Amino acid sequence: KEKRFMSVLSDWEIKELAEQQEMIAPFIDYSCKEKDGKRILSYGLGSYGYDIRLSPSQCLIFGGNQRGDCDPKNFDSENILKPAELLEDENGQYFILPPYGYCLGVAQEHLKLPRNVTVVAVGKSTYARSGILVNITPAEAGWEGYLTLEISNCTGLFNRIYADEGITQLIFHRGKPCATSYQDRKG
Repeated sequence: KEKRFMSVLSDWEIKELAEQQEMIAPFIDYSCKEKDGKRILSYGLGSYGYDIRLSPSQCLIFGGNQRGDCDPKNFDSENILKPAELLEDENGQYFILPPYGYCLGVAQEHLKLPRNVTVVAVGKSTYARSGILVNITPAEAGWEGYLTLEISNCTGLFNRIYADEGITQLIFHRGKPCATSYQDRKG
């Protein structure tokens, strides 16, 4: 009986897929921790993952409406109040996430997943210490595009979410090619 397994991709495997199959674009083959001489929240290749950036182009604040309900089967886009304003100071560009707020952002990197690779996201410790949780739904084998990032502020404080800097780490899982990919299902 053939063994079936799924493995987490290492740095050299991620780099190979990014360079040969355009799995991540743009692709940075190291952990970038500085930009224009200033310390930033790191992004790029890690030992067993890849830290992606929050795009400055879109961040939608969700909620703020104390009436009604949110039905995931019949989502009302009116519950998304407004685009967050992109602010800037000596520390960089950022959005403000209100206390106990929630926003939808978009990744700066484009993904093009092979038929045998699925991605999940885990938080960055810098944001976790600030009470920020970042989530994405799994990007399944064959998925292509810019990930939607779900970002929650679990504190009673206003929190900065930096654009064009690392926001979450992607973990790539490789298994046997699936029988039906995301593209096959026309997801």
